[in-house]
Amino acid sequence: MNKVGFSEALDGIVERDPRYDRESYLFLRDALDYTIKRLKKDQTPNDRHVSPPQLLEGIRVYALKEFGPMAPTVLDYWGIHESLDFGNMVFNLVESGIFGKTENDRVEDFRDVYDFHSAFVIPFLPAAGRAAAMATADVATS
Repeated sequence: MNKVGFSEALDGIVERDPRYDRESYLFLRDALDYTIKRLKKDQTPNDRHVSPPQLLEGIRVYALKEFGPMAPTVLDYWGIHESLDFGNMVFNLVESGIFGKTENDRVEDFRDVYDFHSAFVIPFLPAAGRAAAMATADVATS
């Protein structure tokens, strides 16, 4: 059996599911590596599985680090508009044999984990603007 490389798998994924830019999968792979390194000190050597919320938090931090205030613009350009989009991408990679999953992992675990405005815009607002935006977000979710 031939093992498919990441680049070849991406070609097939993007052909089957053109919703997301090829570059977004490269970012996702790098964000997973970043997340694993961040979690490594808290996990036992045999516990390499990253849960959807852990991965999404790693993606959020990595995107802010890599793209700063341009993160929402870059993600939008790639076709990523909500946390579920990352789940769709992860499961595209799972179906291609690039990523693994446990029997309990579901794409729905990525749904509505965070709001993109709160995750990628509010961190760059001035302190007063951040406080007002957070208060508005709290009222909206009540």
